[in-house]
This record gives sequence, C-alpha cells and structure tokens, in this order.
Amino acid sequence: MNTVQSASSATIPSRPGQPYPLGATVDDQGVNFSIYSENATGVSLCLFSSKRGERETHRIELTEKTENVWHIYLEGLKAGQLYGYRVDGPYAPEEGHYFNANKLLLDPYAREIHGTVGGETHTLGYNFESDADDRFMEMSDADSGKVAPKSVVIDSAAFDWEDDKAPRTPMHKSVVYEMHVKGFTFQHPTIDEAIRGSYAALGTPEAIDYFKKLGITSVELLPVHQFSNESYWGYNTIGFFAPHNGYASSDNVVHEFKQMVKNLHEAGIEVILDVVYNHTAEGNQFGPTLSFKGIDNRVYYHTVPDDPQYYMNHTGTGNTFNLTHAQTLRLVMDSLRYWVQEMHVDGFRFDLASALIRNLGDNVSSFLDTANQDPILSQVKLIAEPWDIGSYHVGQFPVRWSEWNGKYRDCVRKFWKGDEGLAHEMTLRTLGSPDLYADGRGPGNSVNFIIAHDGFTLNDLVSYNEKHNEANGENNNDGESNNESWNMGAEGPTDDAAINQAREQQKRNFLSTLLLSQGAPMFMMGDEYGRTQHGNNNGYNQDSEISWFNWNWDEKNQALFDYTSQLIALRQKYPLLNRRKFYLQEEIDWLRPDGHAFTPEDYANPDTRCLALWIDGARVEEQDEMGQQISDTDEGKSKLLWIMNSYWEEIPFQLPAPHKSRTHYEVIVDTAVGEIESGKRVDVKTPFVVPGRSSILLRMV
Repeated sequence: MNTVQSASSATIPSRPGQPYPLGATVDDQGVNFSIYSENATGVSLCLFSSKRGERETHRIELTEKTENVWHIYLEGLKAGQLYGYRVDGPYAPEEGHYFNANKLLLDPYAREIHGTVGGETHTLGYNFESDADDRFMEMSDADSGKVAPKSVVIDSAAFDWEDDKAPRTPMHKSVVYEMHVKGFTFQHPTIDEAIRGSYAALGTPEAIDYFKKLGITSVELLPVHQFSNESYWGYNTIGFFAPHNGYASSDNVVHEFKQMVKNLHEAGIEVILDVVYNHTAEGNQFGPTLSFKGIDNRVYYHTVPDDPQYYMNHTGTGNTFNLTHAQTLRLVMDSLRYWVQEMHVDGFRFDLASALIRNLGDNVSSFLDTANQDPILSQVKLIAEPWDIGSYHVGQFPVRWSEWNGKYRDCVRKFWKGDEGLAHEMTLRTLGSPDLYADGRGPGNSVNFIIAHDGFTLNDLVSYNEKHNEANGENNNDGESNNESWNMGAEGPTDDAAINQAREQQKRNFLSTLLLSQGAPMFMMGDEYGRTQHGNNNGYNQDSEISWFNWNWDEKNQALFDYTSQLIALRQKYPLLNRRKFYLQEEIDWLRPDGHAFTPEDYANPDTRCLALWIDGARVEEQDEMGQQISDTDEGKSKLLWIMNSYWEEIPFQLPAPHKSRTHYEVIVDTAVGEIESGKRVDVKTPFVVPGRSSILLRMV
C-alpha cells in the first residue's frame, strides 16, 4: 500500500489498480482511475476539491502502465470527486504530437463533466499570443487548471430504474420527432421556469402529454453528449459518455437525464440520440487542447499522412476522429454500449456517418462491422446520416442500418414545387425506396424526411426562395443555397390571402406525403404547427427565438397541429400505410387520371405530375408482428387510392371500380380543404376532380 501526499500534507492510500474498465470506477472503498495513451512519457492524475473546481489539491504521478493504459486506485474517494489529467510527452507538431502537461485534460471516459467548455485562451496548447501563421509550433506554458472543465466521478448504480422497459417500436411503425432539448421547453408557459430548457422539463407531464397528443413514437434529440458552448445545436462533442451539463436543472446531471428517459419510456416514447463521433470540439491545430489532443493526438485523430501536424478534415470542422485505431474504435463502442445499458436510450442517429467509414491509405475502418455484430447494439436503432462533406452514401450502408434518406427529401421537395420528370422517382420514394433498401432491409430502413434541423423549417420551405441568415453574423454566406424551396409568390410573410392559403395547402401536401409514404417518417420540432425561423436555414448559433419553440399559437397553428396529429393517427390505424416489407408488383397499381395503369412512357414523360397509388388490401400477403394476417382486419383489407397532383390546375380522375357492389369512395385525406376522415363520399361513376397542387387519400366503401 502506498500513499499520495497533497500540498496540505494530507495523504491518500493508493495501490496499482486495474487497467480496465477505462475511466473512473467507484466502489465502496475508493476509485480506480485508468486512461489510455501509447505515446505519453508520463501521466499525472489531478484532484480538485472546491465546488467550483479551481483548486488542485493533489497531483499524482501514475507509475503503473498495462497495455498502454495508465492506472491507479485511490482509497477513500467517493462519487462527486472532480479530477483531470496532465499528460507528458513530446510537443512535436511536425510528428503529430501535441503533448503539453500545462493543460488539464478531460478523461475521455468521464461520465459527467463539471464546468463549461470553450472560450478560454488558456486551454490553447500553443503560444496563442504569437501572430505567426505557424504559432501552433510553439508550446504554451500557460496553465489551464483553473479554467479547464473537470471530469466527475459518478456512481452509475445510484439510480433506481425500477421496471423501466424499452418501448421497442418497430422502425416501420416509428414516427420520429427531431428536437432540441433546450429549444422545445424554454418558452413553455406552464412548465416551472426553473427547469425550462432542461432534461427535467422534457420529462414533465406537459411535454409528454404534447408528444402523446401529436402521436409521435420517438424523440430524436440533437446532440446531448457534452459539447463546447460555441454551438446551439451541439455538434462539437468533447465528452462521449457525459450528458451535456448545460441542459441540467440540477447538480446531478446523470440522474436527471435518466429520469427523463424513464418518464418518456413510461409513456411509450423512445429516446434516440443524435451522436457526433466523426469529430470533436478540439478542432484543428489552432483549436483548444481539452482532452484527446493532449492525451495522444495521433491515436485519436486522422492526421495528414505526409504532414501530421495537420488534420484530415472530412467533417468541415477541422478534424476527423480516427476510428481506424483500435483504441478510438473501442472508445466509441464503449460509449454506445454505455448509453444503451446505463442510460437506457433506444437508438442513435450518427452525424456525418460517412466520415466514420472513410478508407484512409491502408486503414479501413471496421466500425460498421464492429457495430453490426455487437449483441447490445443489435437491440437498438442505428440510423446513419449517409454523407459527409466529400462523399454521399445514401443506400450504401449495411443491412443492419437505417438511413436518413436524402433522396426522398430532394425528390418530394421538387415534385411539389412542380418540377418535371419526377413521376418514376416519386413512385420509388413513396414506396420506401426499394431501389435503395431491397438488399435485405425493408421500408422502415428508409428514414423519410423533408425537413431537418439543418435547413428551412416546413413553414419557411413554402415561404422563402432564398436563405436569410444575416442574424448568424456571416453576411448570409453560411447555410445551403440550393433549398428546392418556393415562396408561392412572395418572399416571407405576406397579407395576400391567396398566397397564405396556398402555403397552408402546400404544408399539408408535404405532411401527407411524409406520413402516407412507406418508411419511417421523421419531422422537425415545430413543423407540426408551422414554426418559422424567418428564413434562416442554418440556425446553428441561434440560441434565440429564431430557434426556440413558440408556444403562443393562433388558429392557423392549431389547425396544422390538429391536421398533423390526425395524419399520424391515420398512418398508425391502417397497416397498409406502414408495412414491414416492400409492396410486390402484384399487390399495387400506379394509375393515370384516366384510370389506366402507368406505362413506361408515362413514367418517362417529363410532364407527368399526377399519379395515384392503388392498394388492394385483399391482395396483400403479410403478417403483423403478432402473426395476424393483415388482410384479416378491416383496415388491413381496405382498398385505398392515394392521388398526388402537383400540377397547378385541377384534374378529373377516373376512380377504379373493381367491384360492382362497391360504388363509392370515402375521402380520408384532402389537403385542399385540410380535412381528415370527413365522411364525404364520392361516386365511382363520376370522375373525381382533384384540385391543383393537392394530395387526396380515398377508401372504397
């Protein structure tokens, strides 16, 4: 048994400890600390005692090293202890090494982080006072101990999950609600002001009642891993195990997050996390030294092979996380399993997932293979954003994965804008994109979306031709310029009643397409009531009313919410609208306005803008999850006709009449008047007039 002495002569009994598990592991006698660094020459563990974490009480040199893991066990320490590391080694940027023991570093496995991250010049590892372009070549001697964020020892077993159960909603029945933790409740009028914008607020009855009334099955949270404070969205992670402390209303961040998940699960709502494993908040050579860069830069980051002082930048953020290294891959896998096993989340959406599978030289990332075979991750949803700044892989991820379907978004936007030549692609996209996912996957693997956090809101998609990002402070140069949007005749808000009516109808067209298509629909927080960002399509730095959910609704907002919630309920009611498997050719027909089946010439005709999907439930051979034949239920045996007319004029449509005894259809969805299941009936003998730019769903009765 050894002892560690502090500046005040107090001692802490210590022993060698264990290399695994990595991070800080507490038991009833003390804490085991372990950290991986293969190129370090020395590692010191620093303990802090004050609540603000400014006073370093112990600096302990680690002497035990096993398999490149530095470790020690300290007796008497408890959960709540603040700590960090100082790592010695070469400061040799030309070799890709940025070791600097003057910088206090976060534990990559920290379960909780104390303090804010970002904005402190003392965390820069180089001489930031130099004006030279190569100033990063000169090491800084400024100590960051007082200002740097601290890691926190936590007791994972302290929370009682009771009988918490994952909802396990199948992908094809999922309706995903992409949202921001703070933005959703920050202006809520009845939630306690002290907790608005927090995990606790998201778990309140008010928030959950809203989700239930809307009908969504899953919330997909914009990043909640600890991130630096320079971004509102949170796409600059620094702690892959720690819930972002800025979203906590209490000192017990982990407990608050778990309680939120538990409350949502009790209501049958899944929690999916948007995770950013492709880069970190440390940026390029001019970024701060907060953790990975100072622990072992060449292990954790892709550096330029012939000039390792620089970083490969496949993410547009300055660096790319190095999942071709076994330790970095282990960290990501350990993080994912932790969030499933300890935090009970139900799935992940991987930001810029193409960056995780880049082939760099002779190193091919095994991340996808590793994730596919993992017995824990096989039980949850894995969703890829299948692109990065230099590659596009929609439809190319392995069978186990679902994908954000960017082709669906682009096609649907163009179709309803009135672009030509989209008839054939629309038939594929609305059927769940079998051209992309008939590789062993099903319609549910296509996460269909028209709107996401990055881009126009639904309201702004039909209200602006151009982006208006002046509030971001970048002279409107940021954000996507090609939005496939259409303002319907006026830029932004207008008093023109005809334009406003057309915009509301176009919103309903988009929503009906999204929720009647096969696949897993996802929409963005606030689109259900018509939230606007005033033409800003890149609100990454807008922690303001531009981004926050506005709970002050007028009649128009309420009407769109009611329409959306009724559409979701309709989707869940009819199994023909959320199939597990792709439709076979013999189960459906695509019809022209004259009632005849589409021909290859119709598909190829650039002027084809009206098409209809005929589904005869009696012809469908599929069982639900409980083994019941879908066609044995009233809704499952339905005969549905979905007409989409993006032409600007009304079109008479000859309704199919395959049964002499059934002579009428009931209007289920009508975007022209904004009604769901109105009870209106139409006779098959009379051509049905489909209004211009409208979507109609009919059911034969």
